Amino acid sequence: MNANTQAKIALVTGASRGIGAAVAKRLARDGYTVVVNYAGSAQAAENVVREIESAGGQAISAQGDVSKVADVRRLFDTVEEVYGGMDVLVNNAGVMQLAPIAELTEEDYDRLFDINVKGSFNTMREAARRLRKGGRIVNFSSSVVGLLQPGYGPYAATKAAIEAATMVLARELRGREITVNVIAPGPTATDLFLNGKSEELVDRLAKLSPLERLGTPEDIAAAVSFLVGADGAWINGQVLRANGGVV
Repeated sequence: MNANTQAKIALVTGASRGIGAAVAKRLARDGYTVVVNYAGSAQAAENVVREIESAGGQAISAQGDVSKVADVRRLFDTVEEVYGGMDVLVNNAGVMQLAPIAELTEEDYDRLFDINVKGSFNTMREAARRLRKGGRIVNFSSSVVGLLQPGYGPYAATKAAIEAATMVLARELRGREITVNVIAPGPTATDLFLNGKSEELVDRLAKLSPLERLGTPEDIAAAVSFLVGADGAWINGQVLRANGGVV
């Protein structure tokens, strides 16, 4: 266990699968006690907890829909009751819905903004009030904010909102030694990304990077590990595009 992370508590939202699960496992390996948040996938979250524990780490699962204020408050209350406080928040929970702006339904718009924007605001607000001195907040954007591809307008808008809020929050937390940053992954080999895409399209997207491959959840987890660890202490109010050079 890293002495710098001993007894530190990290909450990872949407951590039952994909990038969130990889982040939870990496932070546990780094020595954090990890709270594996999930909205509906209880068994998947428990599987992540068991994998962490079998590797010698410490974790618990905690249900909570980040788009609901009461759920988020209960989630933070639970962490404080069990562990006495929180040091790291990783805002990974999110959904993707692609559609041209002219064709986006009101229902899809509401779902995107409720989870991607309101959900992250809900957890940022609680973290701003409760995170211990020297804590870390890592939000998630997407490299589509820079790519500006047709069909990604509504989704990109939710992520642009997160980037702006991150810069503001970093300044609002002056004096508490808390850093607030954004990771903006590019094409990453997760079920969310691969679902519905042909092999040809996946190959074409992989070749966008000069490194000529898709990112992996572990690539993104490594970036989170850097930002929340001692070596990332001087990085604050920044967007880290973890995309292999796509944009």
